[in-house]
Amino acid sequence: MPGTDDSAHVPSSSQRISEWVAQQLLDRIARGELVPGERLPGERQLAEQLHVSRVSVRAALQKLKTQGFLTAVQGGGTRVVSSAGVMDGALTTMVRSKHDNLCDLVEMRMALESWAARRAAERATPEQIANIGRILAAMGETGGDGGRAADDMDFHLAVAQASGSPVYLHLLSTIRDILGNMVELNHTEPYMENHEALMIDHHRAIHDAIARRDAEAAAAAVTAHLGWVLARYHAMTGNPTADGLPTPGAD
Repeated sequence: MPGTDDSAHVPSSSQRISEWVAQQLLDRIARGELVPGERLPGERQLAEQLHVSRVSVRAALQKLKTQGFLTAVQGGGTRVVSSAGVMDGALTTMVRSKHDNLCDLVEMRMALESWAARRAAERATPEQIANIGRILAAMGETGGDGGRAADDMDFHLAVAQASGSPVYLHLLSTIRDILGNMVELNHTEPYMENHEALMIDHHRAIHDAIARRDAEAAAAAVTAHLGWVLARYHAMTGNPTADGLPTPGAD
């Protein structure tokens, strides 16, 4: 796996090999090299990477599953556990039920994502900055609200990855679905009202600040963008569709 050099480390004489393998995998999760929801390489590939037997890998995977870090994938394989699920569903219900809750969530995003953008400006690799730029370019080329919403979500996830904080990535994973719903809402009428070009400009300001390593400007650009989104939500308060997020399939 790129960025890992587990072969440079060996278990101590008092440590079982399977325990050492489990620790190596936990270290990858802690470094953000394995993110919530990501599928792990197969047993054979992990055994080759770590220079251990498949038996040791299998025992390590089972241990991490028991501890709640990993889960089995239907059809075979293993992935990093995301804390989403019940919490995300409950949050979605709360946001759907009251418009004020939707606004509260935007304000919380403002605090979290401005922090992440600041960190990204300080720590992002050239490859991560290039990836954010590619997604930004796709936002301008994609036709249709659904495509732009998907690119928008990818943009914010790419900034999160560039922040270099596994803790932030895990926090984000707990509200992944509700964030996706919010981003989709932002690209629909009446919330958008042909402001797609402005939204792209907002994202360009975030990218450009990160690219020039201006942490404060990156944080300010996120705050300005989400502040605009919040103002749109407030402007829609009197609209019958504005009480939280619309239910799936609603007109």
